[in-house]
Amino acid sequence: MTNVRFRYRWSSWGDLNAFFGLTLDNLSNLVLLWGILKLVGFPDSVYFGKMVPGTALGVLVGDLVYTWMAFRLAKREGRHDVTAMPLGLDTPSTIGIGVAVLMPAFLAARQSGLSPEAAGDVTWKVGMATLVFMGLVKTGASFFGDAIRRKVPQAGLLGSLAGVGITLLGFLPFKEIYTAPVVGLVALGLLLYSLVARLRLPGNLPGAFAAVLAGTAVYYILGGVGLLPLAMELPQATIALHIPWPTLAWWDSMGIATAYLPLAIPFGLLTIVGGINVTESARCAGDNFNTRNVLLTEAMATLVAGVCGGVAQSTPYIGHPAYKAMGARSAYTLAAGLFVGIGGMLGIVSWVVSAIPAAAVAPILLFVGIEIGGQAFIVCPKRHYPAIFVALLPVIGELVRISMETVLGSPAVWDLAMQSAGVREFAQLAMILGHGFIVTSMLWGGAVAHLIDGRLWLVSGYFGVMSALTFFGFIHSVERAGDVYLPWTLSDPGAVIRLSLAYLLLGAMILVLGALGRGKTQAS
Repeated sequence: MTNVRFRYRWSSWGDLNAFFGLTLDNLSNLVLLWGILKLVGFPDSVYFGKMVPGTALGVLVGDLVYTWMAFRLAKREGRHDVTAMPLGLDTPSTIGIGVAVLMPAFLAARQSGLSPEAAGDVTWKVGMATLVFMGLVKTGASFFGDAIRRKVPQAGLLGSLAGVGITLLGFLPFKEIYTAPVVGLVALGLLLYSLVARLRLPGNLPGAFAAVLAGTAVYYILGGVGLLPLAMELPQATIALHIPWPTLAWWDSMGIATAYLPLAIPFGLLTIVGGINVTESARCAGDNFNTRNVLLTEAMATLVAGVCGGVAQSTPYIGHPAYKAMGARSAYTLAAGLFVGIGGMLGIVSWVVSAIPAAAVAPILLFVGIEIGGQAFIVCPKRHYPAIFVALLPVIGELVRISMETVLGSPAVWDLAMQSAGVREFAQLAMILGHGFIVTSMLWGGAVAHLIDGRLWLVSGYFGVMSALTFFGFIHSVERAGDVYLPWTLSDPGAVIRLSLAYLLLGAMILVLGALGRGKTQAS
């Protein structure tokens, strides 16, 4: 029953730590997308003046709603320690849409004879149309989120997140720290001291704030006297007011955008699956948010961004347990949403991120990865640990795929490398393992957990679902961009058919073995 007299203490010092973590993560994604588009000469006036304001508005709307949801949960349960669900720009899809949709659309427009500014405007509208469609898909999928959460074991839901925490939020930021080790290790040391070991800093300074401040100070001091191996970059973004009004400018480009939808739809569905996972993660940390409401909010934020000029979708972040461990409540989502939303309209966000070295920010992402990776082993039953281990493997495949794309990113270098049979085979396996990794990880973890519990019909059903998703490329896509397809349209559908049949055979074998053994467990 709702406590009418209860007043939620919605802010604490922990919110300052969480604010820096959530805000820097969002801003880094905006700068990351800009770095991708700069490679093809995309005009900065279109990016900063049209794309960023609308994209940031989606973050503002989503974080405001999540803040309100935290107030409502706190009042309903009479608790002051409720931590709001964090929302921000989805990193994999921001990169994926940038590489697979925006860059090709811009290059195609340039090849048709348009000027950079005109081609940029066409690309902006294609990005908007793609985002609107993704928002509609996410809205429909949101109504099935709670059912999925109830049916899939925690080992599948949290195991997939543990993989993301250990690899994408663990190894990649850890690698970034060593690009400028003096900067990165100073920031990492402060963060481990204050947030992992929970030791008090002088003056009771918030750990995340102190880490970023110290790392940035070291960067500019040492860089200013030439003691850093990297060239010191100074802020270059300009500040100007751009209000993201709703527009139908995207409607005329819907026809062009449909060509990219097979690439975009999986990214939208992956954030729905990720939203289910992070809601379960928050529930295990003590905050029982409604899965459908969490998913509908991210879908709404994506739609708002799309119709107001945005090109990158928002999603609930997996950092809730880390922010809760920092002592955050809901002031951090309110502050982060306002800063990103208003700062995006003013151009402040790009200026701020360009002023902060990546090595100083990376430890915050690493800390989030530590919290996420550990949660699966704390919450899940010990007998399900093998399922968590299996759930980690597809995410490692995605890490290998990202590494190959980074090293062989240039089309000319990629084509040259693919002339080697060994490299070509390894790249193909990395793509198959990495594409759709969140869904693959969740289903494998759930299947093994059900197998451990002797629910053989459910295990067979899981592998049947994986077979169907594989057949159409929703997972294990054999295309470099990870797009979905009708297998008979591929030049060589053999690999797809064999893998899809392998999952069916695996499911059937489990049922046959169960029937022969009558579901009995081995004697110890």
